[in-house]
Amino acid sequence: MDLETARRRLTGCYVTVPTMFRDGDLELDVPAQRRVVRFLVDSGIKEGTGVLLSGGGAGDFMTMSIAERVRLAETVAEEAAGDIALIVGAQTTSTRELVELARQAERLGAEFIQVSAPFYFSHTEDDFYEYVVAAAEATSIGIVLYNTFWTSIGVSTGLIERLLEIPNFVGLKWSVPAGSCLGFERVVAAYRDRLHIIDNDVRFVSSHILGARSIELHVANYWPQFGVRLWQLLEDGNYVAAQNEIIRVVAPFYELREEMEKYTAGDGYLDKLCLELVGLGSSRCRPPARDVRDRFREKARLMLERCDVPSV
Repeated sequence: MDLETARRRLTGCYVTVPTMFRDGDLELDVPAQRRVVRFLVDSGIKEGTGVLLSGGGAGDFMTMSIAERVRLAETVAEEAAGDIALIVGAQTTSTRELVELARQAERLGAEFIQVSAPFYFSHTEDDFYEYVVAAAEATSIGIVLYNTFWTSIGVSTGLIERLLEIPNFVGLKWSVPAGSCLGFERVVAAYRDRLHIIDNDVRFVSSHILGARSIELHVANYWPQFGVRLWQLLEDGNYVAAQNEIIRVVAPFYELREEMEKYTAGDGYLDKLCLELVGLGSSRCRPPARDVRDRFREKARLMLERCDVPSV
């Protein structure tokens, strides 16, 4: 995996696809998953405007077995049919599992895996370095490093420099703790020529100006046309209009999610509730995250209507 290919295939909205579960037994809902992926692709998420992440944080990876995560990735890959790059979430606490996920992702034709520091224990940088190297040595798949500083250690510039020696380390999904003085901007500027930078901090205008080539955009799950339009505004350098759209549409999503975080932990539950409200079927997250649907459905509907989301 060379950097130029990665840049071409990873550009645009970095869409963390929610995992759909059946009500009742909470098993994977494969037909519903296919509908969601087809909706995204048919609505304009393709090479140049976006990528799909299967089994990320908003995709409930932490409540699924390795076999389920592979089955999910197979489903997304089959439905996307090569129209768009696929990243397989490979976050885990086990190096053995990481290697297995990397091998399975490569087998099914995914181009990238997303890796972050093992959680629960606060691992050292040497632990983390060897963890990533194990995946790189087992496959030739492109590696996207995700700085999940809130779950374990943060990614330092020193670690990035060491990992740059790995040929298939091509992407950096970047965010920083609150209060870090220009920590986000310094890294984007420093590594924009050597890595594909994905903005996970909703600093889309400044990051694009500095050279980031992807934006983590939850709104694109239920309104992919907005994601395509926002990305085009950024590409056109129409930054005032882009910032106004971020405030109008993206900010209300995060405001409601912050309220929901007081009720339950997890990720992806608001994405899935919004998918339900635009007609893509209903799904809760697996426990221990609680079902948010009855409690927040009306608030989510009003938020979508205020943002002019179609088909609510």
